[in-house]
Amino acid sequence: MSSTTTAVILAAGMGTRMKSRHPKAMQRLGNQPMICHLIKTAQRVVDRIVVVIGPDMDELARLVAPHKTVIQTERLGTGHAAKTGLDILDAGKAIILYADNPLLTASTMRELLASQSDNELSLLGMKPRDPGQYGRIVTGDNGHVKRIVEYKDASEDERKISLCNAGMMCADVQHFKKWLADIKLNNAQNEYYLTDVVALAAQQGSVTYVEGTEDELAGVNSRAELAQAELRLQQRLRRQAMEQGVTLVDPSSIFLSSDTILAQDVIIEPNVFIGPGVVLEEGCTIRAFSHLEGCTVKPGAMVGPYARLRHGTVCHENSHVGNFVELKNTNLGKGGKANHLTYLGDSEIGAGSNIGAGSITCNYDGVFKHKTVIGERCFIGSNSVMVAPVKIDDEAMTAAGSVITNDVPSGALAFGRARQTNKDGKGRTLQETLRQKKEQG
Repeated sequence: MSSTTTAVILAAGMGTRMKSRHPKAMQRLGNQPMICHLIKTAQRVVDRIVVVIGPDMDELARLVAPHKTVIQTERLGTGHAAKTGLDILDAGKAIILYADNPLLTASTMRELLASQSDNELSLLGMKPRDPGQYGRIVTGDNGHVKRIVEYKDASEDERKISLCNAGMMCADVQHFKKWLADIKLNNAQNEYYLTDVVALAAQQGSVTYVEGTEDELAGVNSRAELAQAELRLQQRLRRQAMEQGVTLVDPSSIFLSSDTILAQDVIIEPNVFIGPGVVLEEGCTIRAFSHLEGCTVKPGAMVGPYARLRHGTVCHENSHVGNFVELKNTNLGKGGKANHLTYLGDSEIGAGSNIGAGSITCNYDGVFKHKTVIGERCFIGSNSVMVAPVKIDDEAMTAAGSVITNDVPSGALAFGRARQTNKDGKGRTLQETLRQKKEQG
């Protein structure tokens, strides 16, 4: 018999309480769809993943690929959804998971698996601060689970039970199939409840539960609950970062993405937003009010305050990106500086080069993107406009206020501005004329 363990993720719900055109499983958490968190966790524990989706969820199917998807053509409840996923399995163990429980950890999933080994069925429970409308886990004197009662079907005494069903459960595939074939439409929702298999399993043998925390197991069914899950995830990510040797000056004001890679001795100042695809290497500093996504910051580099790094950007060792500077698809070389009010897009900046305040690369002509290459130890004067494609070779300079449209040879000084003309007395006369017009209204 196969010893394969399969995670069957129920993700067919549209999430009407989200008031969204997108399936509930695709709502974003930590800058990625909720279901991606659960899949990433499950991959560390199980051998195979099957995702149950609804009709017309092609976008979700593409997102979870290459994992197998099956379509629940009729939404007849969680029991029907689980049966749809289990129908393609032959043997082994199955863990039934829900896409709206994205914060489940690998350790809890492993504990659920282990507890099932000596029991017919194992499930996850929790004792939330407000039990609300969660289903209640009814246990016997021996501590084993007798059944689960949904809130809408529960008596007043049953609603007082503090142990709530978190939804996830584990059992042998063939046992699951047998129980699911026997459940009935005998509830307030007129649906096949997955939870009804618990009483059937209890008749066959022992059913146990693993108790987790609300922070890990609470479901996400509304925008408000999504915000609460985001808060819990951010607290988890911040705690992990600090345990790895990262300094978060004001942790509560720093937003991390679930894929953020942080090395030790990184310093992140308050009010920093880190989007997807960011790597911060040892000893770099991200100063306050900066926004980063899709970029790498090398050791000793300093970014901000008030800086923006976009996709494809690499700030190399000991480089400096200052206030109100934006870099997109740019390599800023070792020791390179762009300290003030600058935009560098689709550019290569050599080691030790300095980009003056107010300088920009004109990388887009309305149809195509073009590249600017600046060599090593160059000095770009303030308010220089570099019209790509253009190359400025090593140790060259541009005069302040220049528009650079042609390549600049190594060591050259490029002037690209109109000659200044002074007209004696004209400034005073013009100001007096303007004041007179203002007084006249």
